[in-house]
Amino acid sequence: MLGVRLKDYEGVAGKTIIEEIHNLGEALQGYKILHINSTRVGGGVAEILQSLVPLMQETGLAAKWEVISADPEFFNTTKLFHNGMHGQAVDISGAMLESYLATAEKNRHLLQQDSDLIVIHDQQPLGLTASRAESDARWLWYCHVDPRYAVPAVWYFLAPMIAACDAAVFHLPEYACDLPLLQYYMPPAIDPLSDKNREVTTEEYNGILDKLKIDPEGPPVILQVSRFDRLKDPAGVIEAFKLVRQHYSCRLILAGGSADDDPEGATVLEEVRALAEGDRDITILALNPEAHLEINVLQRHAEVVVQKSLREGFGLTASEALWKGKPLVATPTGGLAHQVLDEQTGLTAETVEEVAARIGYLLENPDIARQLGAAGREHVRQHYILPVYLRNWLKLLLLLDGRRNN
Repeated sequence: MLGVRLKDYEGVAGKTIIEEIHNLGEALQGYKILHINSTRVGGGVAEILQSLVPLMQETGLAAKWEVISADPEFFNTTKLFHNGMHGQAVDISGAMLESYLATAEKNRHLLQQDSDLIVIHDQQPLGLTASRAESDARWLWYCHVDPRYAVPAVWYFLAPMIAACDAAVFHLPEYACDLPLLQYYMPPAIDPLSDKNREVTTEEYNGILDKLKIDPEGPPVILQVSRFDRLKDPAGVIEAFKLVRQHYSCRLILAGGSADDDPEGATVLEEVRALAEGDRDITILALNPEAHLEINVLQRHAEVVVQKSLREGFGLTASEALWKGKPLVATPTGGLAHQVLDEQTGLTAETVEEVAARIGYLLENPDIARQLGAAGREHVRQHYILPVYLRNWLKLLLLLDGRRNN
């Protein structure tokens, strides 16, 4: 993002939306917005904020981004919260909850700055709402997961903290919850000019493939990019690939990074490696959280991209693949159902057998694959790129500020 400015997005977003952003920003000059999340690198929220905050500043907002400090015990607890929000049965002890609240108390200093709006991203920093009464700012909870399946043990602990905020934002309208506060929806976006999504040179392309030991002339690649998380169903992707390989020459790459707030990732990675052990057609790539160019090249090199999530708040990796014009096979869960419109911007499938059949169909019909990829890229351009997201943010801020002044 170094040196990238709003004007640079005109080539992908068009001049009109950039002008609209500047016009909206005129009414928000000096607006003090503080984003708080749980990690500086790794995961979709961190990637969004890395790009969003500088552009908010260019627009005239006094935007800041803070990250809570916590020990491994805290992140083990919040990972259980994450799993529980997605409907998994979890065992959370009273000691864990006490540790969670104690961590929030240790991070109260993050709030000791003048703000018009404090944005709490996901469940990790929610404990800070205990200090809500001490702040004149408005508070917004931004939920980046699908909360519809949340188990009572997690939801009933978090809900009072959410209710302490003035409003909540969900990715999709169907995620609205029974909460005594205003609720808005705003899907996330990718940065088309970041290293993960920009065009790459031939030298970069070949260099990355060589670095990752991938033969550019080898069999077609089936790719899934995601954190090593059971909710991304890497085991199911391996099963589907083995069915596809019975009929087509191809190879599978499962690529992903880690995040500071996901202690379970290393365990899942070892499980996936065990499933792939001895299979020369399967490559497991555990990448650095900042290996953005590597992900970019992998997505461009893939013949078919898969996103077989069991639960998905939205799925930025799907937008990334579509942006590169790649045919995508995805489970129609959460935000994936809005990005991958079946037989329009990609193909949807739920079971292992359906995923395999759809991958095979795309391998057998390259013209249809290209048509779906092109339609998917345009769908992302219109709805899920950073300038669109920034415009939506500014509209929301004006709405919230208008409600304050009424």
